Amino acid sequence: MAMEKTFNAAEAESRLYKAWEEAGCFKAGANAKPEASTYCIMIPPPNVTGVLHMGHAFNNTLQDILIRWKRMQGYDTLWQPGTDHAGIATQMVVERELAKSQQPSRRELGREKFLEKVWEWKEKSGGTIVEQLKRLGASCDFSRTAFTMAGAHGDTRVGHENSPNFHDAVIKVFVEMYNKGLIYRGKRLVNWDPHFETAISDLEVENIEVAGHMWHFKYPLANGATYTYVEKDEDGNVILEEERDYISIATTRPETMLGDGAVAVHPSDERYAPIVGKLCEIPVGPKEHRRLIPIITDEYPDKDFGSGAVKITGAHDFNDYQVAKRGGIPMYRLMDTKGQMRADGAPYDEAAGIAMAVAKGEKTLSENEADAVNLVPDDLRGLDRFEARKLVVEQITSEGLAVMHSVTRTDPESGEDVQVLEPYVENKPIMQPFGDRSKVVIEPMLTDQWFVDAEKVVGPALDAVRNGDVKILPESGEKTYYHWLENIEPWCISRQLWWGHQIPVWYGPGNINKNDDGTLMLSYQPDDLVIFCASSSEEAIAKASDYYGFPVTEVADWKEADGVLGGDFATGIWRDPDVLDTWFSSGLWPIGTLGWPDATPEMQKYFPTSTLVTGQDILFFWVARMMMMQLAVLDENLPVKERIPFDTVYLHGLVRDAKGKKMSKSTGNVVDPLEIIEEFGADALRFSSAAMAALGGVLKLDMERLKGYRNFGTKLWNAVNFAHFNNVYDETVPAYACPDAKAAVNQWIIGETAKVRVEVDAALEAYRFNDAANALYAFVWGKVCDWYIELSKPLFNSDDEAVIAETRQTLGWVLDQCMILLHPIMPFITEELWGNTAKREKMLVHADWPTYGTELVNADADAEMNWVITAIENIRSTRAQMHVPAGAKIPMVVTEFSDQARTAWEKNEAMIQKLARITSLEQVESFPKGCASVAAPGASFGLPLADVIDVDAEKARLEKTLGKLAKELGGLRGRLNNPKFAASAPEEVVAEARENLAAREEEEAMVKEALARLAEIA
Repeated sequence: MAMEKTFNAAEAESRLYKAWEEAGCFKAGANAKPEASTYCIMIPPPNVTGVLHMGHAFNNTLQDILIRWKRMQGYDTLWQPGTDHAGIATQMVVERELAKSQQPSRRELGREKFLEKVWEWKEKSGGTIVEQLKRLGASCDFSRTAFTMAGAHGDTRVGHENSPNFHDAVIKVFVEMYNKGLIYRGKRLVNWDPHFETAISDLEVENIEVAGHMWHFKYPLANGATYTYVEKDEDGNVILEEERDYISIATTRPETMLGDGAVAVHPSDERYAPIVGKLCEIPVGPKEHRRLIPIITDEYPDKDFGSGAVKITGAHDFNDYQVAKRGGIPMYRLMDTKGQMRADGAPYDEAAGIAMAVAKGEKTLSENEADAVNLVPDDLRGLDRFEARKLVVEQITSEGLAVMHSVTRTDPESGEDVQVLEPYVENKPIMQPFGDRSKVVIEPMLTDQWFVDAEKVVGPALDAVRNGDVKILPESGEKTYYHWLENIEPWCISRQLWWGHQIPVWYGPGNINKNDDGTLMLSYQPDDLVIFCASSSEEAIAKASDYYGFPVTEVADWKEADGVLGGDFATGIWRDPDVLDTWFSSGLWPIGTLGWPDATPEMQKYFPTSTLVTGQDILFFWVARMMMMQLAVLDENLPVKERIPFDTVYLHGLVRDAKGKKMSKSTGNVVDPLEIIEEFGADALRFSSAAMAALGGVLKLDMERLKGYRNFGTKLWNAVNFAHFNNVYDETVPAYACPDAKAAVNQWIIGETAKVRVEVDAALEAYRFNDAANALYAFVWGKVCDWYIELSKPLFNSDDEAVIAETRQTLGWVLDQCMILLHPIMPFITEELWGNTAKREKMLVHADWPTYGTELVNADADAEMNWVITAIENIRSTRAQMHVPAGAKIPMVVTEFSDQARTAWEKNEAMIQKLARITSLEQVESFPKGCASVAAPGASFGLPLADVIDVDAEKARLEKTLGKLAKELGGLRGRLNNPKFAASAPEEVVAEARENLAAREEEEAMVKEALARLAEIA
């Protein structure tokens, strides 16, 4: 069969992928042997808004390697694909599209019409990443593509008969977990995105270092009280003693002072012991209504940082929230959903009076009552939080309540330096949280949300890993898993969005009383509402009707519910407008995609699944939550091994650039995998992914290596072309079986093939993808394409037809094994070669994975040929080191020659002389002067070079190189030995310097060795 000169990846990849799909090669169970064990991988569902990036390319390549390998082994495989509805991202994209096309906004459309627009967008543009995964070669069963909103109201998808109703599974789980007391509604601090007006997860928050300020303010003690403030040094000597009528604090967010509930100091801080328990005044707001708050002790403040005193604003700071919970400190919310200072509620004087009564112990407030108190002064209400910050600072400073410090300034008139007092404001970098999509500053906010009581479901998930039912790789991942789950907090699962699974909860009024005229009097206060959790509105209405004992209807909100009250004792219930966090629905991915809660054949066959390949950054957000949820919702009577979602979790890090630096658009080092595929082909990208996938290692994408792996494919292509040239692939010949070879060269390569098969399988079993890739690279390029091709040429030129036939059979079989073993990593070029060679019963994707092993290794042939290769390599190395002209053919002498070495030489003399460019071999008593030694097992060879090279010129060249290297090494060692460099330079810069040092040291050692050789022959 004629072959093209080179592999045309751009043309072949789409053609081959189409052929695989049309043949059903990727469908669940394809190529499974009778009674085969199952092997199932769940794809980490990419966002439906997403496009393929390097993280996806890397992650999915590893999954594809495993699934193709297992499929070829005859397992009953399923690689389950699908996408996540990505609530906040999708809503953002569709709103942006509406604005771009000048259509009505989300609010103008209303919820129902807006969701229709989202489904329209999903049908039109939501499958982009699936098509891009195909370009990578992902062999998922795309006929089963799942979607986390499948089956939800408005689902317009067609042709997805194999896609299960994921929505019903999500709703069922919520209802069951709520009924078991595992889900509840309450107030907690969350990451609040003022742009999207929703809670977001920690993973959706980017902490970025920005230029910030730390303001220092005085909180005056109540009623003019004073105390003696004493500071001491480490030895206990007094360095400052003064009377103070205030306690000072420092803050980066002065606007939150308005919601302070206390000032906290460490219990061991002697400076403030005299005033613990006293009240101090918040230095902002109308003077006649200044609030007082207590000074308390807590372990949280660091007495060695700043003043050692911290303000506690429980509704707007995560650390403060914990202090407030421990100390029973009221938490006052200052901002609305847009991040503006609240403008609702009673006037400030009334609100401040309530807070004052609480501070004095005269009144207590529930969480909802405290939340209703608006402590924003009237003149600041409705302002943007950052505008309010400026005014708060101005007001405090104008009253003389800023901490002052002495600074040197130049007098504009005299030009002399003078000491002046100024407000103490530190200009310093601070870490500020931003929404990863909105790019606005995230506000910690106390809001009403739905939570999973994670403490109640975490136990089985911890036990499953501890007892070995689930293995996490690398092992460091297990420690992280334990740390997170042993310190787990309630999981916020509600989002204030429209796109998503709407929470299946309806509210009704409480405190039902009948007026004298027969009408009802109901309470719509948050603390009084009745919750009806149900799978549908019909079920909720039935529950509510039973509860109230009279007819109930569904309405939009509590105002409409109040409006339907009447003499017929009717009322209304209204649905919670929030949707579920996407991590909640994706937490059901392993069972939801298989059709649970129905006992589908897929659920019965493929669950529990086998291997999960995912990023270490979502170990907690996704992996742990899948563990918790599956163990919580599946039949508790089943053994744990039948309820765990997977048995192995392979965690990897971020793909970085060649220098180990994180890829980012701002840095300009982001690499588009589709561009790589277009330039180098998908196989090169896949091989690169496998080669850098060391367990726990740093993933560095090097463009030079990509070029090398493309060349690697070309090397294999050329080897097959060589086989065609030597009539290995006669059209009348079926695929070759492993020959019973007689020639040592053929016996040797058969043994080498067997050894690499064993090595590859062991590596893949242990998830050492890099070891598998490196073993195949060394074998295919080094052993087959270099050595065996060269060593086979004399056999093909033989006059012995039997030797030629045997060599053809051996080369054909070996190249087939190369294609088979490489296929999981490089599927396109190997499938193309497979089809361009012998007659095949089936495509390579379904070829049988070999099971042969070391029984194919012929020990004598192995020893003989490895000796030959070692001898040739050492001769070539010495020639290169001594700068012997490449074309020069020179004689060689030998002083020691064991019987085994002599036999190997004599059997392969012509081959060695040709490949090492040696004209003759003479045995001598001792090496003549000017001879470079060459070692080989059982032999001591020498190359007489005195008349071949200019020793003095070569020595001068090497000494010059050595001098240059010494300067480079000195500079590198100086940088790395400088503590400031190691401490301040970016991690990737330090790593690069270490790598350069190692490379230069290796080069120096080689130059010194060459000089030593020159000294021998001088």
